[in-house]
Amino acid sequence: QVQLVESGGGLVQAGGSLSLSCAASGRTFSNFGMGWFRQTPGKERECVAAIDFSGSRTYYADSVKGRFTISKNNAKNTANLQMNSLKPEDTAVYYCAARAGWFGVSVKWDEYDYWGQGTQVTVSS
Repeated sequence: QVQLVESGGGLVQAGGSLSLSCAASGRTFSNFGMGWFRQTPGKERECVAAIDFSGSRTYYADSVKGRFTISKNNAKNTANLQMNSLKPEDTAVYYCAARAGWFGVSVKWDEYDYWGQGTQVTVSS
């Protein structure tokens, strides 16, 4: 079993930055691809960024390209999402997710095996 704990959400003004962190425990982190998803009421959970198990391949949703950066530190068992130039439309609950195995980048929520509890990000205009 893997436990994922997110931190770093909060309230920020438009144009500001936040850094989300996801700490993993329970299994060998280097074997996991990671993803960051977000969800707002009435909408499907959306993958905003993902990284493969090696950390060498990444994916970004068009809406966050050039503003968000995903990274993975296998030595520290953490995955991070640096969010810059935040916009009000980035407001959502953000979840980190882990997929076990040596796969490429995964962007579908049902491909992931483990989920964190979510952290609220609110961007004021």
